[in-house]
Amino acid sequence: MWIPDSFFSSLLSGRISTLRDETGAIFIDRDPTAFAPILNFLRTKELDLRGVNISILRHEAEFYGITPLVRRLLLCEELDRSSCGSVLFHGYLPPPVNLLSRAQQCGPVVDPRKVLIIAGHHNWIVAAYAHFVICYRIKESSGWQQVFSSPYLDWTIERIALNAKVVGGPHGDKDKMVAAASESSIILWSIQDGGSGNEIGVFSLGVPVDDLFFIGNQLVATSHTGKVGVWNAVTQHWQVQDVVPITSCDTAGSFLLLGCNNGSIYYIDMQKFPLRMKDNDLLVTELYHDPSNDAITALSVYLTPKTSVSGNWIEIAYGTSSGAVRVIVQHPETVGSGPQLFQTFTVHRSPVTKIMLSEKHLVSVCADNNHVRTWTVTRFRGMISTQPGSTPLASFKILSLEETESHGSYCSGNDIGPFGERDDQQVFIQKVIPITNKLFVRLSSTGKRICEVQSVDGTTISCFMVRECEGSSRMGSRPRRYLFTGHGNGSIQMWDLTTAMDTANKGEERKKEEELLQLLDQCDLSTSRCATPNISPAPSVLHHTRLRESCSR
Repeated sequence: MWIPDSFFSSLLSGRISTLRDETGAIFIDRDPTAFAPILNFLRTKELDLRGVNISILRHEAEFYGITPLVRRLLLCEELDRSSCGSVLFHGYLPPPVNLLSRAQQCGPVVDPRKVLIIAGHHNWIVAAYAHFVICYRIKESSGWQQVFSSPYLDWTIERIALNAKVVGGPHGDKDKMVAAASESSIILWSIQDGGSGNEIGVFSLGVPVDDLFFIGNQLVATSHTGKVGVWNAVTQHWQVQDVVPITSCDTAGSFLLLGCNNGSIYYIDMQKFPLRMKDNDLLVTELYHDPSNDAITALSVYLTPKTSVSGNWIEIAYGTSSGAVRVIVQHPETVGSGPQLFQTFTVHRSPVTKIMLSEKHLVSVCADNNHVRTWTVTRFRGMISTQPGSTPLASFKILSLEETESHGSYCSGNDIGPFGERDDQQVFIQKVIPITNKLFVRLSSTGKRICEVQSVDGTTISCFMVRECEGSSRMGSRPRRYLFTGHGNGSIQMWDLTTAMDTANKGEERKKEEELLQLLDQCDLSTSRCATPNISPAPSVLHHTRLRESCSR
């Protein structure tokens, strides 16, 4: 009773009622595990934190009103926390100065303050808010600088694309281009070196835009309904082409490849467009047809080192609606007969949602809570080889819950990957629950955790993206890989993944499944969804340290 006004002093002095059992003992309906260190502190005024969760213990100490213990535990937590971040923290871009004034123009559908999507190209990034976009670029001497802010848009942005190296653009080779899409509408801006921007035009695909990206000078928009829209920087012409309903797509050099629901893979050579146009149509050519007639739900093209020489060496991995993973190849000896089926794996029982074929690995993800299967790829003189062939490497899950009624931008801004160049190690980014300030970075080949990042200001992470930037022009310097996180308060935070991967390669993996369970405890699963819909609703166990709200209430 040495602490005045605590739960125990009030209980034993009779100021609050007590519940006793048949032996006369006072019953306290709290966690007995956390009670042991609290009782020891009351006895000895000493604290032993071995094997104790500090956050849970502080929550219990607050309930009991043990102020000296609460202060000590707060200090312990602060020792592990810094507003300047960990060694991986690389930079902070504050919310745009005009964010609040612009936010007042917005409706209540999407929080206008939070960053919805981040995209990048070379040393530029673009951040999409609900009704405008902001472009930044990095310079070796001065770091990241804001260079363009778009006008306010009446519609809510769902997709963005950036081209930081336009050749032969409307204002010369120094143009940058950024595009934003909402439903079926697309707006395109040209940005000059000084940062001034001009609207090139507003285009319509006629149906909702699912993917928006650049191939060379061409802006490309696709829809699952079976439409492809292309704007060409040379001709300044926008045209829409009807194709078979699209279930996946990928790019390789100047080629756009489309996986469709009829089991076919089609391609369009953008380098020959618009010089070879037939009746104002894009030249859409069937490349391959799945032997089981399954929809092509994921697509990945790998151009071997020989591709640039002959143009005939190409490898494609694809996944289907039945869960099959296939690899098809076209090498010089198969020219004239089209790609040949090389390998088939039937290890998934749900539709394949992602696939990646790189120099050393084949990675596939299916709709069963992002279940990942990986294989090592054997190559001979750059070409995929049958001896000993692709061998199984790992099986794991990238569990990532999503809000049941999320905005159309959520999938674009929270894509798990894999990210990285195909001749290097690639990573998944795992955001376990929708509202969190923590991300996990994991190797795409093995699932090994590389690092975790936690926002330096406690705000929720609303989107993320991984890019390589050429930070230095000095001879021998290599591009560095960064994780960019967009936040609920409008800020962007940056993390050095190159350092994280170098460090992880020297150390040992730490398995912390309990951390994932703790994150899930913060989430009301009845209002979230996984890759599979049949997750049992459960009441959320509210964490005592709630994430800071992204805006003041």
